Amino acid sequence: MEPLIIPRKEHHISRKQMSPNALHTLYRLRQRGFIAYLVGGCVRDLLLERTPKDFDVATDATPSQIRRLFRNCRLIGRRFRLAHIHFQNEIIEVATFRRSARTSSNADREDEGPDGRPYHHIMDADGMVLRDNVFGTPEEDAISRDFTINALFYNIADFSVIDYSTGLNDLTQRLIRLIGEPYVRFTEDPVRMLRAVRFAASHDFAIEAATWDALCELSSTISRVAASRLYEEIQKIFLLGSARPALNLLDKSGLLTALFPGLYQWIHKDDGRLVLLHANLEGLDQLYQTGTPPSPALFFAAIFGPYLEEEALTRTRDGIPRPLALDAACADFMEDIRKTVCVPGRVGSQLRAFLALQPSLHKMPPRRPSSIVNRPEFTGALAYLRLISETRKENRASLGWWDSFLSAAPSEASQEATIAEGVKRKRKRGRRRRRHSPQSDV
Repeated sequence: MEPLIIPRKEHHISRKQMSPNALHTLYRLRQRGFIAYLVGGCVRDLLLERTPKDFDVATDATPSQIRRLFRNCRLIGRRFRLAHIHFQNEIIEVATFRRSARTSSNADREDEGPDGRPYHHIMDADGMVLRDNVFGTPEEDAISRDFTINALFYNIADFSVIDYSTGLNDLTQRLIRLIGEPYVRFTEDPVRMLRAVRFAASHDFAIEAATWDALCELSSTISRVAASRLYEEIQKIFLLGSARPALNLLDKSGLLTALFPGLYQWIHKDDGRLVLLHANLEGLDQLYQTGTPPSPALFFAAIFGPYLEEEALTRTRDGIPRPLALDAACADFMEDIRKTVCVPGRVGSQLRAFLALQPSLHKMPPRRPSSIVNRPEFTGALAYLRLISETRKENRASLGWWDSFLSAAPSEASQEATIAEGVKRKRKRGRRRRRHSPQSDV
């Protein structure tokens, strides 16, 4: 296949927009006689006049050759052998050109291709790729990538843009399109379904019809992916400023019920619940856009907090004290969600702590506010209070009180803390027993 090559004068990408570390990596590879391209999302975003989050490099140098060229190189990965070039404040990922996986069901055979090079793709019985470490040409690498808009190359040799598929046209049409047959590509790696949703939500693109139909039909197969990998992908979907549109796509495609069946059922019992979650996630997106990205625990509180609070309230009505009811609700939630998404225990504990602190934040006036501020979960709990006060139009007076308290002169807060500490010490002070010196016998 002859690629479409866009010369420098016909596109607006400039090296001034690129990371100096990425340029250093490209030039070093080029000077040593290797092909060196910028590839993937960074090229896509530069063409869209967006600031790339990171810069990836593709080359015909093997991982061992890359390691010999860069003293600051670390090789990682089993399924994909990658080189990470470590700089002071950035990591540049360098990958050797790869070829696409075979569609053979004989997963463990290592046949030879037409050029005599051995295949090393390993698939399971369903066709999902478990290992894919076969080196190839730039064209093979491009067509092995997931979406056309992620298969664009920027050639440091002549500053041109290279397109082996329909990436440039799909960028113009604002389409997410899989390279290859959608059912096969989603079967090879079901995570591509989540990536399609993420790119559509973050870039306000439409998912091409054939790609969308296959995604909806295969959405239930997302459960075949390792739970730890799904946790990483969920963070990319919901913590990077496009959580609300992503939730809509997950819901419509069937991915939401495959990932979080309990949440899906809870949402669709009452239309108001979906509206509430939309508002919460919009608040998360605003946090990201203002430069204060939300934590994973705050995300889980935003999307699961209303459900858990409702569960705890139901148990409370049965006579269980609220702290115990909340503990039980959170424990059941963590046990259920870990069947698909491996949420770390630390994040689950923070989620529970955010919810447990809400009654103390709602009190007017709160008791010993300085002590509450010093608790490790206070910042996240206050952020959750801020979210729900906007979405539910509740507890605004409490939020206003805390904002006023936190903006007061530090001396006032420290004075209150000192008084509270003095009272605490005074309460602990007991009567001292008199010591009697032993009297000598007379």
